[in-house]
Amino acid sequence: ELTDGNSEHLKREHSLMKPYQGAGSAAMPLWDFQGSTMVTSQYVRLTPDERSREGSIWNRVPCFLKDWELHVHFKIHGAGKKNLHGDGLALWYTQERLTPGPVFGSKDNFHGLAIFLDTYPNDEATERVFPYISAMVNNGSLTYEHSKDGRWTELAGCSADLRNQNHDTFLAVRYSRGRLTVMTDVEDKNEWKNCIDIAGVQLPTGYFFGASAGTGDLSDNHDIISMKLFQLMVEHPVEDETVDWTKIEPSVSLLKSPKGECWALQTYNVDDPTGNFRSGPLTGWKVFLLLLCALLGIIVCAVVGAVVFQKRQERNKRFY
Repeated sequence: ELTDGNSEHLKREHSLMKPYQGAGSAAMPLWDFQGSTMVTSQYVRLTPDERSREGSIWNRVPCFLKDWELHVHFKIHGAGKKNLHGDGLALWYTQERLTPGPVFGSKDNFHGLAIFLDTYPNDEATERVFPYISAMVNNGSLTYEHSKDGRWTELAGCSADLRNQNHDTFLAVRYSRGRLTVMTDVEDKNEWKNCIDIAGVQLPTGYFFGASAGTGDLSDNHDIISMKLFQLMVEHPVEDETVDWTKIEPSVSLLKSPKGECWALQTYNVDDPTGNFRSGPLTGWKVFLLLLCALLGIIVCAVVGAVVFQKRQERNKRFY
């Protein structure tokens, strides 16, 4: 269950809320911003509804919580009609901060976690419905491919009608005991809807939270109204106390690309939080082996059947 948003475990040093201290100035006590980002009394606008703009806002304090939950109140809106707006907004928990780049206004080949709120389909052959929310974990070796909307490096995702809404829109990101959960509240129902839920995610402590957005030939206003981080009170095994959580490499047990190829940032056995072993996806070579075994089984059965039939025929001839 996600937290109810009470202040009991709210970590103010990692939270961005109104009234924004130092609003309108070049710096805030716990947050830095750059690019086209503008801080007002009501929202932090990462990009205006103008072409070729990018902006970001980053927490100055590294987060050393093992289990946390981030609630983001945001608004993406603009004058563009269907498929004439872009590009989207990204939420980050990464080693790098304040580094501009091509991935929704921030750095590619990052270390950590990214949640993308992509509003424009760059891949014309895609079957996805946009806006589309996706998650990506990177150890610095992967590149986000814009032309394919990040499909090859996507951990999981879902469609969400989050643009140009007249009501408040929210996103929750929960990370606890290796399980990543992303939920949305964009339908004005005051309830969370599941989007992403996957175990086997390893994230270190000591990274930074941030948000960024970018526009290209198409544009939108990308606004952050609040980012609230909550500490989750979760029990860990005794052996976890000996682990240096700052040295963990961002990784995922197994990822499967839409092409059917199976690859991994790091492969290891994953236990589901329910206590059940979580098996990896059924990859192409496994399917081939299953089909081959089935074919061999059919051939063996046919040969055995033919031999048995022949012996019966020979036995019957002896009675004549």
